[in-house]
Amino acid sequence: MCGRTACSLGAARLRRACAYRDRRGRRQQPEWLREERYRPSYNKGPQSCGPVLLSRKHVQQDADSSERVLMDMRWGLVPSWFREDDPSKMQFKTSNCRSDTMLSKSSYKGPLLKGKRCVLLADGFYEWQQCGGGKQPYFIYFPQSKKHPAEEEEDSDEEWRGWRLLTMAGIFDCWEPPAGGEPLYTYTIITVDASKDVSFIHHRMPAILDGDEAIEKWLDFAEVPTQEAVKLIRPTENIAFHPVSTFVNSIRNDTPECLVPIELGAPKEVKATASSKVMLGWLKSSQEGSPQKKEDTLPRWKSQFIHSPSPKKSSAGVLRQWLGQEGGPAAKKHKA
Repeated sequence: MCGRTACSLGAARLRRACAYRDRRGRRQQPEWLREERYRPSYNKGPQSCGPVLLSRKHVQQDADSSERVLMDMRWGLVPSWFREDDPSKMQFKTSNCRSDTMLSKSSYKGPLLKGKRCVLLADGFYEWQQCGGGKQPYFIYFPQSKKHPAEEEEDSDEEWRGWRLLTMAGIFDCWEPPAGGEPLYTYTIITVDASKDVSFIHHRMPAILDGDEAIEKWLDFAEVPTQEAVKLIRPTENIAFHPVSTFVNSIRNDTPECLVPIELGAPKEVKATASSKVMLGWLKSSQEGSPQKKEDTLPRWKSQFIHSPSPKKSSAGVLRQWLGQEGGPAAKKHKA
């Protein structure tokens, strides 16, 4: 399942991180719709709003279906046929949609067959492992490239080399209040059986679209029929993760501490060491439009702490920048 996410990039950098190639091979950045509503967060939960990619053709009928736009939507799908005057009166949860029932349940089948496919954007998502004494949270994300520039300019037209966003398949719908008023756009995240590497944490995971080709096929509903698009919905092994503090358990905690790796077995409370203050200050700057700092100004974190299914998929280089701490603890490898 997927019950919490983080998306800390500011609106301009998020747009750059979503750049793509159009049908003619030209590099494009998706246009923001209702950009003023977007708010970065380190701890997003259902009923909050999050950034979503969708085809421009959904909002402009004469547009090319391969063109993309960004929109801030509420998490938890409200079907267009819902007739109550308040979406909170829904009697069932729709933040996640199981892949094996999405074509049978009316809440999801209707919009899916109409091509209302979208991609949810996040730095990563949180999942909780059931342990004997409670639950241990983990932060799960794409393995990151080690080649990053010292700084990422907010308005630069150059190719994005910052944090690679996790791209999750979703379904959206538009609900209109019976008495009239502003339409409400909402979404659900499709879930699948967990891949082998993360199944020890939880038996379900989001359907992750790995690469722009998969994103293009999922979004382009005019060219890719539903029967073909659903073939993209499957588990991925291309994933990395690390344990984090139970500080993230409370949705009220929306600070960089939510993402900081911890050493399992050590006290889990967040402590502001000299090196972590540097790291936390850098993380906070992502909301101010400056997520990248020079690598040599950041403290270091031992690379083996970050778990990745394969050494080739290690995110150590970027995490030295993003979550570095000099002399940090080494992670215990998970035993299958």
